Amino acid sequence: MEPSDGVIEVRVAHLGLDRTTNTPVVILQEREGERVLPIWIGPAEASAIAMELAGVKFARPLTHDLLKQVITGLGADLRKVIITQVKDNTYYAELHIYRGDAVIQIDARPSDSIAVALRLKAPIFTSETLLALTSIETAEAGGESGPAALDADALKTYLQNLDPEDFGKFTP
Repeated sequence: MEPSDGVIEVRVAHLGLDRTTNTPVVILQEREGERVLPIWIGPAEASAIAMELAGVKFARPLTHDLLKQVITGLGADLRKVIITQVKDNTYYAELHIYRGDAVIQIDARPSDSIAVALRLKAPIFTSETLLALTSIETAEAGGESGPAALDADALKTYLQNLDPEDFGKFTP
């Protein structure tokens, strides 16, 4: 994905638990805008993200900490993470690692990518196309319950106005 594809920086705006599916969800929001990109993730990755956001450290490195140590130990930098596409409700991401003149792009799950990006203070990006596609998909997903039935603006409002009983803060 090149800058001409309308790459937009996002940040982790919220990490919560979708009570309708009992699945953790990470909400990415445009740094310079209002649109959000919800990605439903696994509990282990949600825990890794939550622990980093909370500044929790362990005596021994966990998996994402280990990957951070491998990257830095090899003299490389994680320059960016890009959430590249969604296919069949599965999101894809790339780690862009720089070492000297070499640029290594590694396919990864967005949840793992976000956990590592937070640890290495790397920016997270997605595309204008994916933000637009996600809002279309959420509007067309149908159903009566949960965020899947909402367009992007309605989704943001839904997420902001959730009762804590419906959408709790994820705690590891």
